[in-house]
Amino acid sequence: MDYAAYRTAYFADPTPDPRFDFTGLFGLTLFYQNFEAAVDFYTHVLGPPAYAEGKSTRGWPLGSGWLTLLRGASGAAQNVEVTVQMGSSEEVKRLQRAFIAADGAGAEPSDQLMYVPVRACAVRDPFGVEWLIMGVLE
Repeated sequence: MDYAAYRTAYFADPTPDPRFDFTGLFGLTLFYQNFEAAVDFYTHVLGPPAYAEGKSTRGWPLGSGWLTLLRGASGAAQNVEVTVQMGSSEEVKRLQRAFIAADGAGAEPSDQLMYVPVRACAVRDPFGVEWLIMGVLE
């Protein structure tokens, strides 16, 4: 299916007016029972945290927002997919490789139609949290 057919098939026309004036996402917060292991994993993937508060909060900048890890009471985040947009197709592959190298799992990037044409891949951290890494194709 080409992009024009995709838009015709799946997008409302006209586009409904938004109910609120969103300006972006400030970030996301993931809770981990095994907080230290989660911090180690994300440090391996993203580098050292740019924010550390006490013994139970760590943060990394992701674009204009933040990834925040907090100590949780049980397990890890479930039934959620964290979607991040990278600056290029090459960055999609680099982040996918970093997840795999740090003991995550995931598929190779492929070209998809997801609102716009993208190169995307799904990865999973060792605790079961799903990420969708994507870069817009020009």
